[in-house]
Amino acid sequence: MGSERRRLAGDARRLAVLGKPIEHSKSPALHAAAYGVLGLDWTYTSIEVDGAGLPELLAGLDASWRGLSLTMPLKQDVIPLVERIDRVASLTGAVNTVLFEADGRRLGFNTDVGGIVRALHEAGVDRVGRGAILGAGATAASVLAAIAELGCHEVDVFVRTPARAEPLVILGRALDVEVRVAEDGLAALARAGAADLVVSTVPGGTELPHEASVDLRRAATLFDVAYDPWPSRLATSWLDAGGRVVPGIGMLLHQAVLQVRIFVTGDPGTPLPDEAAVVDVMRAAVA
Repeated sequence: MGSERRRLAGDARRLAVLGKPIEHSKSPALHAAAYGVLGLDWTYTSIEVDGAGLPELLAGLDASWRGLSLTMPLKQDVIPLVERIDRVASLTGAVNTVLFEADGRRLGFNTDVGGIVRALHEAGVDRVGRGAILGAGATAASVLAAIAELGCHEVDVFVRTPARAEPLVILGRALDVEVRVAEDGLAALARAGAADLVVSTVPGGTELPHEASVDLRRAATLFDVAYDPWPSRLATSWLDAGGRVVPGIGMLLHQAVLQVRIFVTGDPGTPLPDEAAVVDVMRAAVA
């Protein structure tokens, strides 16, 4: 057992996922399963809060708290509220994990990028030449960083308001990825050409005003980060055209595994004891 886990093993620690809305979150089930098999007397709940309420919430947490998971709309709002962020969070401008250290410092991490890469590997997607992204928020930035790791060199971005995608263009330059933003927004989906992978970061219940071209749906794998409701409307459209879909539950699982690593060991790169068993029980918890 590592020194950090030994220090924490006898303590009843608290954790939670924050966001708004949050009632749909499967994170409590994932984390409870992990800490149960690890033998840790930790509780993990969900708390609904928006960016305006986040500073007050953080200020009110006592020493029993070990960390937080963050989802919409907090991944950027939390950055000014932590003392340090990791390299991936700095690159993407998105933090989805906060660790509270014994001295009271708050450390921010991004496990979304690693979760996306692991989920795609698990689905047999090991390399991406040309990609496409739907949406331009914090998750889209993590998607861009993740597919760059898989060798992607050009990406088309489809978003309702093209100006919102400018941060992705800037990030693309840092990653040596050519990012092209469709000037007519989502309408460009109807005539979209070939791609190896399309990643949707829009909420699962969203009805897009334009359907992707049949050629794109047949040729490109769709990785839909949404997982509730499932299948999403976009996934259904893809399947109806005979295309392949990778559901977002894989990303949720694998980013959570990296979060558990952070909360237990303090380091996303340090594997958990018998990690394969931990992953199995987490997967079963959301099956």
